[in-house]
Amino acid sequence: MRILLVEDEERIASFVARGLKEAHYVVDVAHDGEKGLFMAEVNEYDLVILDIMLPGKDGISVCRELRAKKIDTPILMLSAKDTTDDKVRGLNFGADDYLAKPFAFKELLARVQALLRRKAPEKGGVLHVGDLELNQLTHKVIRAGKEIELTSKEFALLEYMMLNAGKVITRTMISEHVWHEDFDSFTNVIDVYMNYLRNKVCKGFKKPLIQTVRGSGYIIQD
Repeated sequence: MRILLVEDEERIASFVARGLKEAHYVVDVAHDGEKGLFMAEVNEYDLVILDIMLPGKDGISVCRELRAKKIDTPILMLSAKDTTDDKVRGLNFGADDYLAKPFAFKELLARVQALLRRKAPEKGGVLHVGDLELNQLTHKVIRAGKEIELTSKEFALLEYMMLNAGKVITRTMISEHVWHEDFDSFTNVIDVYMNYLRNKVCKGFKKPLIQTVRGSGYIIQD
């Protein structure tokens, strides 16, 4: 799952982004409201974490403009202000939840997971392709009863493929959903990680589930 974090305080942004990446999320970061609004408009995100006090354009304005443009991505609003009026204002302009600073990362992560489940309940469950099983909440991957250890990036890649099981996914699609916005899609990193994933998910099992579609990309299917 891909998250946009819009936070101007670099220390907080770095801390939150690192924690989310360790929890197997793909994270893009914007440090001002204008950039955050642009990224939310042109990219597909599962969640936006949006600070209220931002340079250029404040979080309330960003939230209002996204909703006016019919972008219904869940928004978790962050603010150093913790008054009822501030919370109500953010929620009235389309935010789905509100978290006051300072906060414990554990609480932020719990709210992120709750919003993702609320938005798309099927993403909070277990994905299956043949005898391969991926749990999006516990991040466990099991094939034929055997647990498979994956890195964060391998997990994100496999999750994206399984969400699109039976469909050919291109390298461009993978770079947009599994890597961050500044990723150079002309490198061979995607092929390298796909090879890592195949060795863990397919090697030693009866049937290879991941195949290369020559000239197009990759597909996972039973």
